[in-house]
Amino acid sequence: MTVVVEPTTSTYVAQEPAAAPQPQPQSEAGHGERMNRLRAGVLGANDGIVSTAAVVVGVAGATDSTSAIATAGLAAVVGGAISMALGEYVSVSSQRDSERVRGFADEHQVNPWSAAIASFLAFLLGAALPFAAAVLTPVSLRVAATFTLTLVSLSLTGALSAKLGGAAVGRPVIRVVLGGTLALGATFLVGSLFGSQL
Repeated sequence: MTVVVEPTTSTYVAQEPAAAPQPQPQSEAGHGERMNRLRAGVLGANDGIVSTAAVVVGVAGATDSTSAIATAGLAAVVGGAISMALGEYVSVSSQRDSERVRGFADEHQVNPWSAAIASFLAFLLGAALPFAAAVLTPVSLRVAATFTLTLVSLSLTGALSAKLGGAAVGRPVIRVVLGGTLALGATFLVGSLFGSQL
């Protein structure tokens, strides 16, 4: 604390020392970006599994045609992967803009391109499982195999997301498995009902 003499009153006025400049806020170096890619990857894989499985099971409910199922499934894989990548890019770009406003150094900001690429590749990997089950298994086993492989895959992604978030595994696994079952059941029902009308 410094003491200053006021010239007009000859009294002592105590002044607090100037505050030291505060460092600019920074995210943990590298940690935020790694978590960003992992989150995008897990979400991409989960969405690839569910959305592709729902499409192929829905079409399988309407027809036994492997070529029709493969065409619809491939369209779902390509469109879904691009959509997921675009969504991640837009979302993470907004986060990066916020970090810039808050003064994060460039090397500590999240990268929208890495999130988009992680999501795109993870979607493709996740989608490959139900797509292969629907196209490669015999007609009599097609729907059952796709259901089974999808729910096992969702259990794994649910457990992984729980581990990454530091949460207990049970509830996330139950949520994704129930959600996946609902999606597959609904699309198979729609396919069966509309397929019978054709």
